[in-house]
Amino acid sequence: MGKIIVAGSSNIDMTAYVRSLPRPGETVGGGRFRQTNGGKGANQAVAAGRLGGDVLFLTCVGDDLQGHMLKETFAADGIDTSLMKFSGTSPTGTALIFVADDGENCIAVAPGANGEFLPQDIDAAGWEIALAQYLLLQLEIPLETVFHAVNVAYRAGVRIILNPAPISEPIPSEVLSKLWLITPNETEAEKLTGIRINYAEDARRAAETLIAQGVENVIITLGSAGSLVCRRDSCDLVPARPVTAVDTVGAGDVYNGALVTALSEGKSLIDAARFATVASSIAVTRPGAQSGVPSRYEVDEILNS
Repeated sequence: MGKIIVAGSSNIDMTAYVRSLPRPGETVGGGRFRQTNGGKGANQAVAAGRLGGDVLFLTCVGDDLQGHMLKETFAADGIDTSLMKFSGTSPTGTALIFVADDGENCIAVAPGANGEFLPQDIDAAGWEIALAQYLLLQLEIPLETVFHAVNVAYRAGVRIILNPAPISEPIPSEVLSKLWLITPNETEAEKLTGIRINYAEDARRAAETLIAQGVENVIITLGSAGSLVCRRDSCDLVPARPVTAVDTVGAGDVYNGALVTALSEGKSLIDAARFATVASSIAVTRPGAQSGVPSRYEVDEILNS
């Protein structure tokens, strides 16, 4: 098994479960409240750790009750937290989430200490990064930190996986050309390539565009249509596993954490995508991003049935 480093955000998720997502100016009553751990980086690290990956998590949290609680829960999932950073000036990041009865959601994030995860923090972990097989990144920390991490890992020969979420601006070609794998959803792929994705063939053209820009491999997640796995010479559609969704928050994060775990065990890109598909399909049947992450036994039981 190869070493996995996840570098990214940590949040406290405050979720209201409501009958429908509120429109601007609308108050939707009768909801239920739940507080859980979240943040795209943390969700992916927890998924990888709970599914059996050898994970070191790089993140910045507040030097507050929430930050120290997060460290304890990460450790309980077998994650190495020895290089976590604590900010003395900003609180732990917070996400405010609405989840509708049909499983759809909308999210607002107050990044807090995530904004203090800086390039020098990547340098402080440079020796660990150099020993890793995979570095998994997202975009909920400063972009300069993400891009610096890409450069550090690339120079060390580490395979870099970027989940480009949430995406707000183009990713430079010099960054894309250093990625071993990028994992956008349909919306993110459109923002990266300008290609609107309505059908699988559109996704294929978007993937080919990213590969032409230097990305070695592309997986575009297509929701209920599955995921399109593309290399330089081929594309394969991995079908979704039909389930009734309860909460789609964090489904993509579980997919990415499961994917890197399977890859670190030597599985092919296609087999890793199948593993990730099952893991995320279980997660959406449960409330909460990290609380919904399945165990390794649950995923293997379905794959082996």
